[in-house]
Amino acid sequence: MAGKYFDQWNIGDTLEHEIRRTVTETDNLLFSTMTHNPQPLHLDVEAAKESGFGQILVNSTFTFSLLVGLSVGDTTLGTLVANLGFTDVVTPNPVFIGDTIRARSEVIALRPSKSRPGQGIVTFKHEALNQRDDIVCSCERSALLKSAPA
Repeated sequence: MAGKYFDQWNIGDTLEHEIRRTVTETDNLLFSTMTHNPQPLHLDVEAAKESGFGQILVNSTFTFSLLVGLSVGDTTLGTLVANLGFTDVVTPNPVFIGDTIRARSEVIALRPSKSRPGQGIVTFKHEALNQRDDIVCSCERSALLKSAPA
């Protein structure tokens, strides 16, 4: 299913996104180094073993980005004008190499744009869950979407 137009959404609409992703060591290593994050918990096996986690911890900003990416195909693909912001980003449980992440989304707010006729703002609550059904990341995303063509 492609993204929906603003006027096709209703508050309370929920989606279980079909695409899942198993996080690899390469994902974590590349993301951490591409973003210049030298945190030993993400890159140093020996330091990570001595941490409270006992193993490499996946970079939480990768987890956040993956959550948003898993949701795009069903929510805003082809209908997005702009992402307006992300709020309430939390990572209540860790992600480890080998975890499989899936996402779900709920529409929590809708309003027509005051300054852009034919467009509206949809606020989604996105959640990422691992294979044990632990929430590993959640956020709210406000997106400016096109209305359906007349």
